[in-house]
Amino acid sequence: MPDPALSWSAPYSDTGGVGSGRRPFVSLAQPDVYGREVRSRSFSGRALLAVACAVLGLGLIGGALTGSWLTGDDSGDLGARTAFTAAGNLWHSVPVDQLFPPTVEGDGAGPGGADRTWIRIAVAPDTGCADAFDPLLRQALAPVGCQRLLRATYTDETQSYVTTVGLLFTKADETAMNALRTRFSKEKLDRRTDLMPRPYAAKNTVAAGFKDAQRASWTISVLTDAPVVAYAVSGWADGRKADTPQPAEEAIAPGGTTAVDQAGLGNEAKGLADRVERALRKNVGSAAKQPS
Repeated sequence: MPDPALSWSAPYSDTGGVGSGRRPFVSLAQPDVYGREVRSRSFSGRALLAVACAVLGLGLIGGALTGSWLTGDDSGDLGARTAFTAAGNLWHSVPVDQLFPPTVEGDGAGPGGADRTWIRIAVAPDTGCADAFDPLLRQALAPVGCQRLLRATYTDETQSYVTTVGLLFTKADETAMNALRTRFSKEKLDRRTDLMPRPYAAKNTVAAGFKDAQRASWTISVLTDAPVVAYAVSGWADGRKADTPQPAEEAIAPGGTTAVDQAGLGNEAKGLADRVERALRKNVGSAAKQPS
C-alpha cells in the first residue's frame, strides 16, 4: 500500500518536495420416404448417439458464436477498455512521486541530444480547471470535461529554466478523446499562442515569478489510450518575459535562431512532458493488471 502521506488526498504546500444468422434446423425424426418401403423405424443406439452428439456440437458452437457477437467480446478490445478505465482513476489512487517523480532524467532530451535532469520544486494541490487555463483553451477542452487537474513545476540542474507539467484527467470516453485529438491535429490547436497552458508559479521557489507573461514554449498532447490531456509549459527562471513564445515542436527544430530556440526551452517542455507521459502509461499498465 502506498504511503497515505504521498497520495493526492494529502495536503500539499506550495513548496512540495524536490444481423444475427439463424441456427441450422436439425430434425431427429426419420425423413418422409415416398415410393419405397421403409425397412426400419428406428435408429440403432450407436447411430442415435452420433446424431445427438452432432446436434449438441452445433448448438454449442452456435451458442458461443452468438454470445460473442451479442457481447462484442474481443480480448484485445476488452484489455484496451480496462486500461482506459484504470487510467481515469489514477489521479486519486497513485502517489504523487509516481506521476511526478522528484527527479526526472532526460537522456538526450536537450538541444543537440544533450542530457537533462529536472528537479521537482513544487506540487500543486489537485484541483478543478476553473482558473488553470486561459479562456480559449478552456473552451477547446470543454468537450471532454474536467475531472481533476494535477500539476508540478520543475527546474533544471542549473536553475536557469522552470517548467510546469500538467495532467488533466477528463470525464470523456475513448470516442470523445479521439475526436478531441483529431481536432487538435487538424486545426493545429497545440501551436496557437492563445491556447498556451498556464504555469504553476509556486511561492518561495525559483518559479515564483513564472507567470503568464513568462511563458516561452509549450506542448499539449491529447491521449487516446487514457482520458488524459498532458501538457508542459516552460520559461526562464529569472522571470524575464518571452516576447515571441514558440510551440515546442517548432522550438526544437534544427537551425532556430530565436532566444527560445537558443535557450532550449522547447526541449525543456517537450522532454519533461514526454517523460511524465511515460510514467503515466507505466502506472496505467500496473493498474490495469490489478484485480477488480
